[in-house]
Amino acid sequence: MTRFLQVAGLTIALDLPDGHPVAGHLHNYDPFGIPGPGAEPLLFRLTVVPEAPATPGEVLYRAPQESGEPVVNLLRTEAGFRAEFAPMPKTPVAGVLDFSRDFRQGYLYAPGAPATQAFAVNNAMMLLYTFAGAFRSALEMHSSVVMHRGRGFLFLGRSGTGKSTHSSLWLKYIEGTELLNDDNPVLRIVDGTVRVFGTPWSGKTPCYKAKDVPVGAIVRLRQAPQNTISRLGMVQAYASVLSSCSGFRPFREVTDAQHETLSAIARDIPCYLLDCLPDEAAARLCQTTVDG
Repeated sequence: MTRFLQVAGLTIALDLPDGHPVAGHLHNYDPFGIPGPGAEPLLFRLTVVPEAPATPGEVLYRAPQESGEPVVNLLRTEAGFRAEFAPMPKTPVAGVLDFSRDFRQGYLYAPGAPATQAFAVNNAMMLLYTFAGAFRSALEMHSSVVMHRGRGFLFLGRSGTGKSTHSSLWLKYIEGTELLNDDNPVLRIVDGTVRVFGTPWSGKTPCYKAKDVPVGAIVRLRQAPQNTISRLGMVQAYASVLSSCSGFRPFREVTDAQHETLSAIARDIPCYLLDCLPDEAAARLCQTTVDG
């Protein structure tokens, strides 16, 4: 059973054995389904396989065990690379992904219950999209993003800063606001325009919309005792977007491709720093500044 999907205008394929129980836990992909592959080459293909890889791997990166976040370890193999996924530090590996050096083919072994398998599938899809998408001017972001008056506004920040909270304040107080994605949108340059796309991945908030809009602004949030906002210079803007962009720096070719996209975004899209409280005034100050 093959599902063809289109995310941010790029087509991907997911191969599942017929009747595989994980299929019932992947409804986040339903809005992105398309009938077939189309004329454009696939960005990548992910195939779920029944057996664990037998060949060893050399560790490239091991996730910290005290982060409290899902674990992704990266290894090098004879044929390419391997990723190991676990829901939390010190928990069993939920999926093992072997993928090619060009990031266009992946084979995922995902034991466990269907919900655990779905976790592995989603992480494998996001990882392959991050790496392969870099060569198609696509950046997967850690961001909450809203749409307002036909444009998208991305809120960046460290975990716990209040990205989702700030989006919810726009939804509550700024009339005509719609949530596009709450954790993993994609920025992509299409025909010279920076656009933000909804994806099948949205963190803890189930928001899976096959929609896209031009980017109006990117705002980095920082908790503070009062609300102030300032526009960032180009170098600061580049660093701000880079720090919230998914990637893996030792993959030099991926980093170089992302650099070209990041440079264009920092040049063309206004970026701001919002020191803020989690209140209505912060949302209104932000909106009148970036979309007034």
